[in-house]
Amino acid sequence: MPRLVRPLPFVDEHTILVAADAEDVWWALAETLDWAFSRPSAVRCAKLVGCADHTAAGPRPPVEGATTFPGFRTATAIPPRELTLLGRHRFSSYTLTFRLDEAEPGGVRLRAETRATFPGPAGGLYRLLVLGTGTHARLTRRLLTTVRLRAERPWRPSPA
Repeated sequence: MPRLVRPLPFVDEHTILVAADAEDVWWALAETLDWAFSRPSAVRCAKLVGCADHTAAGPRPPVEGATTFPGFRTATAIPPRELTLLGRHRFSSYTLTFRLDEAEPGGVRLRAETRATFPGPAGGLYRLLVLGTGTHARLTRRLLTTVRLRAERPWRPSPA
């Protein structure tokens, strides 16, 4: 019998409209996540907080079960509709889910939902530093804007 896993507590959701088809947004999302989470500063941060997964690996675009980016493993990959990344470190357990919904003709609504738990006093301090300062919201909005800009480019990425 499968074990039921209770979802983590909701943190926030950010949304952006993208003037591109879902396939282009999916590829732009994969490119952007690879760029954002595989940079040396992201790898250092993943190591600093104690992420088990601190190297980029796995196929692109992400597939279920792969250690995809530093700090993240792919839990769900349903191209071009949903991508759920999960992670854990000393101060938090978290998921980041991207959903691509049809918007007006030729457009996609890209949503990024964060869920997390921050156990203990150190987790509470980490939550204050990451969420209380607005850093998480700013970085998530920047990530979505980068996806939009990449997806709306006049050329299409070629499949791997």
